[in-house]
Amino acid sequence: MRRRQQLKNTFYERRVYRHRVTISILVVMVMTMILVGRYSQLQISDYDIYKTQSDRNRIQLLPIAPKRGLIFDRNGLLLAENIPSYTLTVVKERVTSLDDTLAIINEIIPLSEDDIEQFRKRLSRRRPYEAVPLKFRVSDEDIAKLAVNRHRVPGVEIDAQLVRHYPQGELFAHMLGYVGRISEREVDVIDPVNYSGTHYIGKIGLEKYYEELLHGTVGYQNVESNAHGRILRVLERHDPLPGGDITLNVDAYVQQVAYEALTNQRGAIVAMDPNTGGIIAMVSAPGYDTNLFVNGISSVDYNALQNNPDLPLYNRALQGQYPPASTIKPMWGLAGLHYGVVTPATRIADPGWFSLPDDSRRYRDWKRGGHGATVNLEQAVVQSCDVYFYELAYKLGIDRLHSFGTRFGLGDVTGIDNTNERAGLMPSREWKEQSRGGHWYPGETINVGIGQGFMLATPLQLAVATSVVASRGELRAPRLLASVGEEAVVAPLLGKMEDISKAHWDAITRSMEEVVNGAHGTGRGLKAGLTYRMAGKSGTAQVVGIAAGEKYDSNAIHARNRDHALFIAFAPAEDPKIAVAVVIENGEHGGSVAGPAARKVMDAYLLGKPKQPDPLPAETAGPVVTVTAGAEANE
Repeated sequence: MRRRQQLKNTFYERRVYRHRVTISILVVMVMTMILVGRYSQLQISDYDIYKTQSDRNRIQLLPIAPKRGLIFDRNGLLLAENIPSYTLTVVKERVTSLDDTLAIINEIIPLSEDDIEQFRKRLSRRRPYEAVPLKFRVSDEDIAKLAVNRHRVPGVEIDAQLVRHYPQGELFAHMLGYVGRISEREVDVIDPVNYSGTHYIGKIGLEKYYEELLHGTVGYQNVESNAHGRILRVLERHDPLPGGDITLNVDAYVQQVAYEALTNQRGAIVAMDPNTGGIIAMVSAPGYDTNLFVNGISSVDYNALQNNPDLPLYNRALQGQYPPASTIKPMWGLAGLHYGVVTPATRIADPGWFSLPDDSRRYRDWKRGGHGATVNLEQAVVQSCDVYFYELAYKLGIDRLHSFGTRFGLGDVTGIDNTNERAGLMPSREWKEQSRGGHWYPGETINVGIGQGFMLATPLQLAVATSVVASRGELRAPRLLASVGEEAVVAPLLGKMEDISKAHWDAITRSMEEVVNGAHGTGRGLKAGLTYRMAGKSGTAQVVGIAAGEKYDSNAIHARNRDHALFIAFAPAEDPKIAVAVVIENGEHGGSVAGPAARKVMDAYLLGKPKQPDPLPAETAGPVVTVTAGAEANE
């Protein structure tokens, strides 16, 4: 019988089936384990991570800018305040197309190229979901236009904030400085967290010097928003710490009088209290409106200031370096007395010129023919005799002049609480060798004797030096800041001339009094109507050199090359309360040009505001006459 062929292998098929089922079960189990493991990772291990990411879509951490501290004068007058301002901002993450959004905004509110350029720069250094300013100082009309078209520009908001404002405008421009928008350079050096809520920072002046104090500490809030980014509610809030309010030593009325005294002139006036070092007034003219810089000055306005030949942006009080001229003579006279080179009775011949031994060159006095056959120290100060101080400087020598001058704060920064102060120059042998690569010559000492040559001083340094004379030897660092809140600030005492005798101080003070009150004083025109004793000294500083033997001719010299007018003073002479230094560029005459400005400042501080006459009562104002038609003809 033929062997039947097997058509189906049941055993084999069962084995294959079991293998497949087993593999399938294993695969399902592995996949299940993977899925369970992944679910476990998502729900347990990475729960906090994904919860945080989820909350970020719903909850945001927003910074809250602190209120910047206010600045007051000594009488409580507000000098720097914060006022509401509206800013157009954009949150990139909530915008579908940034370019389209900018185009739509430009249709609603015109945007300048500068607005867009600065916006893109700020956009590159922002944090996620941070609102970036596009346009500052948005008007109420523009806000209304945006409100009507709000559906067209999602992610665009109007941000209300406080911005700096200076009610006194240019009156305190160089003293207070201003705040401005944070630049790219400043971003790299500031604390990004503390400045995350603001776009402003102090740029110059007091605003910059006390930036940390005035700025405060940023706060924050957690807010919940919807899918369109609109805030639904505040979940948590931590209020910012406001900046400290500060009070200055400055008297706004005296500051105004000083500024008006320089009307249509270029120069500076600094007034300080010799007993405390407090700055009473500090003016540089011309000034400028600091409010222009707060939200970004326009190119037109900035170019107008930058190209102005009178340099309104230049702080002459701290940065202007001028020859002190004859205002230095009381200090050199005191040096002569202290070192025993002269006595108050010492008389020096004054033919109108001075020559060094074995030198034919003549150093001429400003007064042709001199001030008499001989002059003593008081006469030399009162009449500003150059010849006397030529000889005195020669006998003292540059080494003692330099050493003594530095005791008045000359040749170094005063340490005032402000920015960009310059040091002036109190020359010495070492300075000449290092800076000019040459030796010191006796003729250069002669020039220093009358405050000329290499010697330079800022108006602030002259005020400090005058304060040292007024306080009889106390050198204090000048201070604008009087108090922070209720806490008073004391100016540090930098030095005290305890080695100088009272008799020598008396001699110098008496001679400076005679400058104003004496019959031959260079400031005698100031004594009319004085109700207090003023001690002063005039000075006239050369701007361009004049050949030996030639006479100064104002009409032959360009107006900006004419001599500078200087005047220093303190009062009352017996108990000084104020020391003043005045520099008027190209004013020519210290006593008659700079002197009256100093007198006005002293009157304002010592005498106060002039009292206004009281209005007459109605019953004493005179009879009331009623005129009817035809009455004119009858009268």
